[in-house]
Amino acid sequence: MKKIINNPNDVVSDMVSGMIQAFPEELEQIDGTMVIKRKKLSSNKVGLVSGGGSGHEPAHAGYVGKGMLDAAVAGEVFTSPTPDQILEAIKAVDTGHGVLLIVKNYTGDVMNFDMASELAESEGIKVEQVIVNDDVAVEDSDFTTGRRGIAGTVFVHKIAGAMAETGATLNEVKEVAEKTINQVRSMGMALTPCTVPAAGKPSFQLEENEMEIGIGIHGEAGIERKPIASAEDIANELTQKVFDDLGLQSGEEVAVMINGLGATPEMELFILQKHVNQLLQSKNLSVFRTYVGEFMTSLEMTGCSVTLLKVDDQLKSLLEAASEATAFRV
Repeated sequence: MKKIINNPNDVVSDMVSGMIQAFPEELEQIDGTMVIKRKKLSSNKVGLVSGGGSGHEPAHAGYVGKGMLDAAVAGEVFTSPTPDQILEAIKAVDTGHGVLLIVKNYTGDVMNFDMASELAESEGIKVEQVIVNDDVAVEDSDFTTGRRGIAGTVFVHKIAGAMAETGATLNEVKEVAEKTINQVRSMGMALTPCTVPAAGKPSFQLEENEMEIGIGIHGEAGIERKPIASAEDIANELTQKVFDDLGLQSGEEVAVMINGLGATPEMELFILQKHVNQLLQSKNLSVFRTYVGEFMTSLEMTGCSVTLLKVDDQLKSLLEAASEATAFRV
């Protein structure tokens, strides 16, 4: 294992400390927790909280800021944050207008966010939550019941965050978040595994000439392991499955996210984007906006995912709204 770390057991706390030091005017850490929150909260809006296991940076703390999340809870690597930490985040961002939890569909996350929600409500805080399940690759996995939540979660953060900034009610923010979830789909692939620091060895094995199609962001198995294909073939396979599952029709409009999993050069992501765009054009779909980069990673995994979000005037307006999150400036 080659990593720029100190003690493998301290990687999350070291990371959070470094992030707070890098953005001292914008972010702060709640004492005794791995919760990163906005330093200056708006007093007249719904609070937004997300989080999950670390190792997916910039998710989720990179999306804390005006126009997106109010707080993010960092669990240990690939491990859900505990209910007490999530509760502290909820309490820290509640201004009396309620709090929306944005949760990726992994069993541990769903269970722990549920428990935190119940604890918060027992203290008089109104809490709602949405579950993101955008991965079209598999219905169930070692980590989930139903579909996994992956890079499409970032669109939910952006759109719900923008809606909250308008002064919308908790129910209105939840409604647009659920609309986004219903209209977003993703699928990923990997060329190499990643290594969890505490484990010290790769989480799975791929031969030099192999790739895994449909892999999860924790290294969960996909739908097929096969010889490495061209960028065009990979783009077509991922995009076609997302396209079919979303039920897109000729003339509709989408936002596109080409996401790197941690160790994929931007050169390769832009090559992939070229072919995704060509496929969408061939199906007479309009591209509203394209996002290329690392948004939801898996440590140092080499690979990518393709996300399509079917947009309308409301979603386009919210995507274009200002964001001061450190990893998503608009």
